[in-house]
Amino acid sequence: MSISIGVPKETVSGETRVAVVPKVAAKLARLGADLQIQQGAGEASRIPDQDFGDNVTITSREADVFGADVVLAVNPPAPSKIAKMRSGAVLISFVQAHNNPKVVEAMQKAGVTCFAMELIPRITRAQSMDALSSQAAAAGYKCALIAAESLPRFLPMLTTAAGTIRPAKVLVIGAGVAGLQAIATANRLGAKVFAYDVRTDTKEQVESLGAEFLIAQGVTAEGEGGYARELTDDEKQKQQDMLADNMTDADAVITTASVPGKPAPKIISKAMVDGMKAGSVLVDLGASGGGNCELTEPDKTVTYGSVSIIGPSNVPALLAEHASEMYAQNLANLLSLMLTEAEDQSAAQRGTKMHDLAIDWDDAVIDGAVLTRDGEPASDAARNALSGEQ
Repeated sequence: MSISIGVPKETVSGETRVAVVPKVAAKLARLGADLQIQQGAGEASRIPDQDFGDNVTITSREADVFGADVVLAVNPPAPSKIAKMRSGAVLISFVQAHNNPKVVEAMQKAGVTCFAMELIPRITRAQSMDALSSQAAAAGYKCALIAAESLPRFLPMLTTAAGTIRPAKVLVIGAGVAGLQAIATANRLGAKVFAYDVRTDTKEQVESLGAEFLIAQGVTAEGEGGYARELTDDEKQKQQDMLADNMTDADAVITTASVPGKPAPKIISKAMVDGMKAGSVLVDLGASGGGNCELTEPDKTVTYGSVSIIGPSNVPALLAEHASEMYAQNLANLLSLMLTEAEDQSAAQRGTKMHDLAIDWDDAVIDGAVLTRDGEPASDAARNALSGEQ
């Protein structure tokens, strides 16, 4: 028997990505997988059903997709869909358990084993599976373009017969994957870029991309796993004072700060926006977590005085083709850790190798990414979601 893999059509509003693209489908087929892809799953990513070729079965029946041994998705399926999964089946997707306790409850009732892509440990061996990073790269690139498009000004310096136009100043707050990509993109577009991160060890990376690194004296907050820890009240005030001074001269501000499993940290106050120059823009990548700016509204552009505050909540979906390609490969790389080659003479004759699901629970990546195991909470994220804690 070959392992069956189901790929549902994403139903979250505004979601354009798909969990498996034709190139990855072909790789999984060569492993002997039986792929069941829901009809129209790739349409929002501009992938028609026929592009998957003969490697998959396109089905309109949800029972075929959710009845598979493994279900691959971008967002967690609705509880009613998870209820259709069989006990012991595996779900791999982003979950964000703290925002989706009913989804975790549904996994518990159905006896589903879930691996949450946001829990992939940030270790060297897991880099090829790190979907947070791959999707953050897409978000950082796109948010710089959003800022450029929204500004009533050029980004680069231009020397024209009508005079010289000075380059726009862009301030990027947060130098994680998204922030670094935003810095690189804004710099390539010709802006003068400044960047700030509470983790002072990012200074070298920022400067290597052509930006000037800003420092809030006495504030450093390196945390575990490459993330920043939460700041004390005194540190927050020092940070805000420094940023307020630099925001007064910025044409565009891009915020990318986040704390895993918690609401986005509030960095930009209303008073700080008051100090921004007329016609400037603020692009808040923390919008889906409540925003880094207290004026941000998810999926809206707020005009405050003469400043535009843009709060896109799913930026990678604006780059559906490449974001899907990267995410699908992340999934395939993680899934490969769970497969073991099985004996099947007929498969060998067809040029494929049959694989069985064999999860090594002692593997550091597997252990770090598991959310539930046979329905039982296997991580703090799942336990907190079921108990109502944040």
